[in-house]
Amino acid sequence: MSRLGMLGARLHRGEVGYDFVAKRKIWYSVSILITITAFVGLVVRGLNMSIDFQGGAVFTTPPTSVSIDSAKHSAEQASGKDAIVQELGSGGLRIQVSGIDTDRSDRIKTELAEDLKVEPDAINADLVGPSWGETIANKAWTGLGVFMILVVIYLAIAFEWRMALAALIALIHDITITAGVYALVGFEVSPGTVIGLLTILGYSLYDTVVVFDGLREGSKDILKQNRWTYSEIANRSINGTLVRSINTTVVALLPVAGLLFIGGGLLGAGMLNDISLSLFVGLAAGAYSSIFIATPLVTDLKEREQPMKALKRRVLARRASAAAKGESLPAGEPSQKAELHATVEDDDPEDATPAVVGQRIQPASRNRGRGRPSGKRR
Repeated sequence: MSRLGMLGARLHRGEVGYDFVAKRKIWYSVSILITITAFVGLVVRGLNMSIDFQGGAVFTTPPTSVSIDSAKHSAEQASGKDAIVQELGSGGLRIQVSGIDTDRSDRIKTELAEDLKVEPDAINADLVGPSWGETIANKAWTGLGVFMILVVIYLAIAFEWRMALAALIALIHDITITAGVYALVGFEVSPGTVIGLLTILGYSLYDTVVVFDGLREGSKDILKQNRWTYSEIANRSINGTLVRSINTTVVALLPVAGLLFIGGGLLGAGMLNDISLSLFVGLAAGAYSSIFIATPLVTDLKEREQPMKALKRRVLARRASAAAKGESLPAGEPSQKAELHATVEDDDPEDATPAVVGQRIQPASRNRGRGRPSGKRR
């Protein structure tokens, strides 16, 4: 077995592990910082919507020696609007101009042919009307809304509403980060982007459900024992699926990175950029949110319940009693010393009081029973 496989087995058995849940405030702070940055990018720069959403024309030219800057200048002079020019792998150019009608498209095509020194018939022009783009945008929003509703309903039925709420927050977290990266980078948002976005939401949900399923199995009859708190079981669930999450994420990111950096970057394929960037950012954000956001949120919600608070007091009391008697705890169970360093964050002031360990046992007096044959009181 490889070292990674051995580590995964030890994590699954609880022999080793990292306390993700205890450091959840750090992960929340990192997510809030990234989300704020993404939101600022959306407000300041906005999304670069393709003509599929706002209407316009796309001109595809044959191989030409004209530079991208010259073609961009010619297109903007002919249309009077901003143009987006991309170099294709064949040596031709893809020129996109938004908000023009059929008559203006024909005139722009003729002027571009003169500037690029090619025949007008050699330039392929695809015109998209604004009404069609609006229809596509509305369908995209409708699909996203239906997806979110179905996800919440399914998780609430299959698991519980706390897990459904945590998964929904994690999905919104992933969408916001992906959209913010698009705004900051300036890539176009096309129908391919929407396809990629829905794909990564499904992947993020799959990763989250795997952790939630382990948490549900581990927390069965949790109130009938006094060895583990809910946060500790949640942390064991994360560690048990950690290597699996890392492996699946890396394997998924490798081909997507090839599409993004080789297909989109070197070959200049515009559609590959639209899809691969959303997949790359979304896969990374989804893996992060499944481990660092969704499960800690479920833990915060569950440990607000009175039965879970009472369980935590019983667990701490048992460990304090074992420490006082010098007894050793079972393998994998946190020590009382580690528990004493944990901060009690419950709102209930009752939880801030020290746990009652039990009656204090006084040592027997050495002189008791001396001089009596049986050592018993008469």
